[in-house]
Amino acid sequence: RMFKYNHIGIPTTERFEGEIDLPLLKMTVSDHGNNPFGIQWQRYWADAPYPDLVKKVPHVAFEVEDLEAALAGNRVLIPPNNPSPGVRVAMIEVKGAPVELIQIDRTLRKDL
Repeated sequence: RMFKYNHIGIPTTERFEGEIDLPLLKMTVSDHGNNPFGIQWQRYWADAPYPDLVKKVPHVAFEVEDLEAALAGNRVLIPPNNPSPGVRVAMIEVKGAPVELIQIDRTLRKDL
């Protein structure tokens, strides 16, 4: 399988510069594309329906060509979902750490 680094997500409870509210996901993020290392700050809202492991431990995100194939044999923390058009994501646990897997349809998302 081929994994391409996309970003690192770092949970925080503090406000940060460039906040982007994502009401459907019940979280606030920074733009990981605004720095060369893909660092994204994330603040989860009180009613965010995610496991504590996701809300409290930094995760690394990788792009994959086939999300379903990449999920096979892994413990799924957050099942596949579509946070935006042309993007499918899921979160798995690898050796006690959360890992985000992202499949991007580049025919729909030339901006990513």
